[in-house]
Amino acid sequence: MEIRNIAIIAHVDHGKTTLTDALMRQTNMAGEDVSMDSNTLEKERGITIYSKNTSLIYKDTKINIVDTPGHADFSSEVERILRSIDSVLLLVDAQEGPMPQTKFVLKKSLELGLKPIVVINKIDKPAARPAVVHDMVLELFMDLGASDDQLDFETIYAISKDGIAKKELNDESSDLRPLLDLILDKVEMASSEEKSAKPLKMQPFNLAYDDFVGRMAIGRIYEGKVSSGMNVIIKDAQGEARTGKITKLYTFKGLDREEVAQAEAGDIVMIAGLLNIFIGETICENEDQEALPAISIDEPTISLDIMVNNSPFAGKEGKHVTGSKLRERLEKELEVNVGLKINFNNEGGNYKLFGRGELHIAILLENMRREGFEMQVSQPKVIVKEEDGKKVEPYEEVIVDVPSDMAGAVIEKISKRKGRMVDMKAENEHQRLVFEVPTRGLLGYRGEFIVDTRGEGILTSRVIGFKEYAGDIVKSELGSMISMETGKALAYAIWNLEQRGRIYICPNTEVYSGMVIGDVSKGGDMWVNPIKGKKLTNVRASGSDDSIILTPPTEVTLERGLEIMKDDEFLEITPKSVRLRKEFLTQTEKAKKAKGLI
Repeated sequence: MEIRNIAIIAHVDHGKTTLTDALMRQTNMAGEDVSMDSNTLEKERGITIYSKNTSLIYKDTKINIVDTPGHADFSSEVERILRSIDSVLLLVDAQEGPMPQTKFVLKKSLELGLKPIVVINKIDKPAARPAVVHDMVLELFMDLGASDDQLDFETIYAISKDGIAKKELNDESSDLRPLLDLILDKVEMASSEEKSAKPLKMQPFNLAYDDFVGRMAIGRIYEGKVSSGMNVIIKDAQGEARTGKITKLYTFKGLDREEVAQAEAGDIVMIAGLLNIFIGETICENEDQEALPAISIDEPTISLDIMVNNSPFAGKEGKHVTGSKLRERLEKELEVNVGLKINFNNEGGNYKLFGRGELHIAILLENMRREGFEMQVSQPKVIVKEEDGKKVEPYEEVIVDVPSDMAGAVIEKISKRKGRMVDMKAENEHQRLVFEVPTRGLLGYRGEFIVDTRGEGILTSRVIGFKEYAGDIVKSELGSMISMETGKALAYAIWNLEQRGRIYICPNTEVYSGMVIGDVSKGGDMWVNPIKGKKLTNVRASGSDDSIILTPPTEVTLERGLEIMKDDEFLEITPKSVRLRKEFLTQTEKAKKAKGLI
């Protein structure tokens, strides 16, 4: 059977998973209620976090499809996938046009010599402008240095939620056959007798785990054949070789995996038995075979410390609370999360995480808390390093779509954070602003942006590399409202504190000394007593004993906590709670630290 290998790439929310789901349904490979976004977090957030493999059969041809994440923080997932496929479907929203992640994934594809098929999606939107977006995509190809052959790309127009694709805008269509026919026509055939006759050469681009067979590798067979029970040689990036035996072999059939005895060159398979296999290693038949080029990915841009929880409430809500359990879980994560780096050198269950962005690390922490882990983390900080004797830091390209009357406030705020505007376009009643901003300046800004634009603005970004250090950035930070007592917060105390700033807790919430319960609008930290009750008398005072009406609190979620925390605060994360706290839990401890006595 002929094989074609493709990946679907796009900016977040441009319709990748919806298109993949529609392709699966129309080729009878999945039911109506089945989706590629199977992870709980993916369903909750409506975004793809982990790349996934599927396959479909169309006109006696097997098409392997990899659905990739669209968010810039998970770009390491995309980078390693692109090496294993022969073409990409580049989805672009017919209204929004190319966005930051569109540029990133397209750049990686063009560098690898792939020739994308452009799918202009969501052409049914009231403000869709497919012809303009097509020209914008062509301009992007030229800006990224595409070859003449790559510039001669094919274009398909689609409504992925309705499962419709068209070669021309005026064509009549009721399904995705025009897209599937174009894939068969334009994507190079991955399988051939000539490749299958050579010795085995395969490279994993993803890892999986099964309770029965253990660690499994997902990869493409570039040459030769692989079979169950086969003895193989594994070569790492340094050229060192070791032996292994494949115990089970699976291919992908729709959203399921199917155990097979043998698979040939061009196919994407899952193998078990190689317990210490890693992404990017070469699996081959003979020791004298040359290893495939290692899979390289962009380096992390932010770091934070992850520690054993030592707050007064430690151990009350979590199952896994020790440093050894924390280390074991992080080591397991390193095996599959190639965009993550961890320094285990510190003692006492205090480790340093290096990631691609706040969301990248937040997803890991959210998964861990759902697994029953308790921990605390420090404020995220950008990675600053030296190159050629100069101090450099990561920068991001930021694209902002905002109503015209709000553009001034956004420009002012980003400029104060050392952002530099590189482009500005008016589109109807909106402005599209493009900035280059130090990642340091963006940390903590997204919440402000939502308030400044009253929820009407869209801000997206992508890392563009390390540039010269921008100097000090002055942010308008609010002070913290800190509890000086331990106990249950009372409505009366919260009601009195509301006039000082935003409150993060509800009445009856358990608090402890040093826990941050709100912010202070006038700046500067303030220690308060949230468990103070009203003094009772036997005389009722008319007018002062009315029922207390409280403003709903601002909930501290994991991502909001990472955004608003100060450098002398920790974010305490448990399966049931997310709390902000000071590093030193009493004013006495803080004073001793200031004097160097701690």
